[in-house]
Amino acid sequence: MQKERKAMTNVTLIMGDGIGPEIAEATRRCIEATGAKINWDICEAGVDVMERLGTPLPDETLKSVEKNGIAIKAPITTPVGTGFRSINVHLRQNFDLYACLRPCKSYRGVRSKYQDIDLVVVRENTEDLYAGIEYEKGKDDTAELIDWINKHSKRQVTPDSGVSIKPISVKGTERIVRFAFDYARKLGRSKVTSVHKANIMKHTDGLWLEVSRHVAADYPDIEFEDRIVDNMCMQLIQKPELYDVMVLPNLYGDIVSDLCAGLVGGLGVAPGANIGDNMAIFEATHGSAPKYKGQNKVNPVALILSGVMMLRHLDLAAEADKLEGAIASVIAEGKDVTYDLKPDRDDPTAVGTSEMADAIIAKMK
Repeated sequence: MQKERKAMTNVTLIMGDGIGPEIAEATRRCIEATGAKINWDICEAGVDVMERLGTPLPDETLKSVEKNGIAIKAPITTPVGTGFRSINVHLRQNFDLYACLRPCKSYRGVRSKYQDIDLVVVRENTEDLYAGIEYEKGKDDTAELIDWINKHSKRQVTPDSGVSIKPISVKGTERIVRFAFDYARKLGRSKVTSVHKANIMKHTDGLWLEVSRHVAADYPDIEFEDRIVDNMCMQLIQKPELYDVMVLPNLYGDIVSDLCAGLVGGLGVAPGANIGDNMAIFEATHGSAPKYKGQNKVNPVALILSGVMMLRHLDLAAEADKLEGAIASVIAEGKDVTYDLKPDRDDPTAVGTSEMADAIIAKMK
């Protein structure tokens, strides 16, 4: 078994756009420095390749991910309001990566109003309002849908509305809640909290809560509770120490994961993974920050920590611990860190993206 784990693993590295290529390269170097045997398949996606090839997600990239079954992806720009739909959402839906895993953990040396945070957000990835079932204002099919709704509902939709559909299924809910409990059991965590708005949305979030309770009965060794999403947000600010693993529908999971990232110092230290039954894509929670493109300035830690998650997913626990320990040490020392990790963001001693990666690598030698 040990020989199998040490064999060369093919991994797709999606370079992204904006700051993506810089932090992707930093991450690649740090992962290689652990001694993990990775064969990288370098691929493109995002606005840069869109300008050249007419698509933000080339077929070659999709084929590479499908072939290798594991990828790590740098940030990709999603246009707001217009342009192509989110590549991130497309990848999750295309490969049925139904579980979005976002751990939020305190590291000494990161500025935050909180300490000793250790939370995990498990977000359903394929349903809810992010399913992409939308009807544009003024279109014929939208008018037809609105007419049908108005005939079958006491609540009336005005003709000048855009409409988004929120599907939540028994299948989708059961598998993500079961994923959260299995994850909690594997990592020795003690509690799972299901988050919802079932007091208002009886037939979608109500279904989510009903299925969550049903699944929880199969895990008597793990404490289960539920929270209404707005109350959950308040509770996380007031007493985050009461929570452990949280499982949420797609939209709430996106919002709450950013809130939890704020508890530990921001998106610069927030890794993530999108996991299905046979495939996984690892990514930072933050965006592509195009205004910093090519400046060798931004913090690479979130994507490197996503690399730590990838190593653990590959059963390379020693390599993962080695890399996470090096990251924590560099941040705690506070010397070779990017500007956002300095007490004063204008500190002239701040280093660049590549130099921080160099410091992390040096800690592993």
